[in-house]
Amino acid sequence: MLRKKYIPHSVAWELTLACNMNCTHCGSSAGATRPNELTTKEALDLCDQLHDLKVKNVNLTGGEPILRKDWIQIATKIRSLGMNISILSNGLAIDETRVALFKKLHIYAVAISLDGATPETHDGIRGVKGSFKKCLETLELLYKNDLPVTVITTVHKGNFEELPKIKDLILHKTRAWQIQIAVPIGRFPKEMMVSEKDFYALALFIASTRKQYSPKKLAIMGAHSIGYHSQIIRNTSVSPVWKGCQAGITVLGIQSDGSVKGCLSLPDTFIEGNIRTKKLSEIWNDPTSFSYSRHPCSSDLKNHCARCKYGNTCHGGCTTVSSSSTGSPHTDPYCLYSIEKRLGITR
Repeated sequence: MLRKKYIPHSVAWELTLACNMNCTHCGSSAGATRPNELTTKEALDLCDQLHDLKVKNVNLTGGEPILRKDWIQIATKIRSLGMNISILSNGLAIDETRVALFKKLHIYAVAISLDGATPETHDGIRGVKGSFKKCLETLELLYKNDLPVTVITTVHKGNFEELPKIKDLILHKTRAWQIQIAVPIGRFPKEMMVSEKDFYALALFIASTRKQYSPKKLAIMGAHSIGYHSQIIRNTSVSPVWKGCQAGITVLGIQSDGSVKGCLSLPDTFIEGNIRTKKLSEIWNDPTSFSYSRHPCSSDLKNHCARCKYGNTCHGGCTTVSSSSTGSPHTDPYCLYSIEKRLGITR
């Protein structure tokens, strides 16, 4: 039997762990550079390895990716190989000069994090006074320069109620809004996660906003931790149909020290190898890699997922949310279908 060929269409690459903020929900506890980060030579070689694996989209993240001194050299190499680049930034270090570089690189998207509708909320979450004002100025600057802008909001108990006001703030500064829930990795405490009830209300908010605005006006989406098999709500997730965790199947994460995960947001227990000891293709094509997503079986499912009619296709939901909130994959408690059953909304 031929082994299935997997292609990492989208890669999240943590260029550096250095960051100019101190966010309460940061899953990687960013701030200082990670020990033994890749050299420029190693990073440029990694660009070639990504191309060899037929990667289409490279998302440069951090920390704050543009704090790495050679980021433009790395980005230029990626573009020269025909891959798209997106940059995930907190917006604090973006100015006219960097905007000009983004335009020169034909950046596919610039994603800016906005986590509150007031300075008190956003600055409190981000740990930098004045960051709310600067974030809005950055969004305006990017939009004015006709760059494709996405706003990312990470939701928890501290900002959940501000979502409608955040929507009003960004309507004329972006055409895309990604909402995701904070999970207990890094600095974020589990007790600050949204409740099941608020999670369901969040899905309803996304669905109702989609009805209110056309995708050309505001394309709103829930990240992969939102949207499994609801009997009431339709199309809240990035993908309209959930086919199981895509970590190690169509997506890949690389840390700034060369460590490889199926998804960058996963805990370090999910590291499959390091490009300093193996070629990226060897790690990716190893038949034992990413077994939690590539070779799931019914016996892996736990708790409500073990009894669910969607278990064999859903495979227990988002691996990051499941493993960080329960200690195990394949049992994501933040599942719309299971919440609807527990609340008596559906059978």
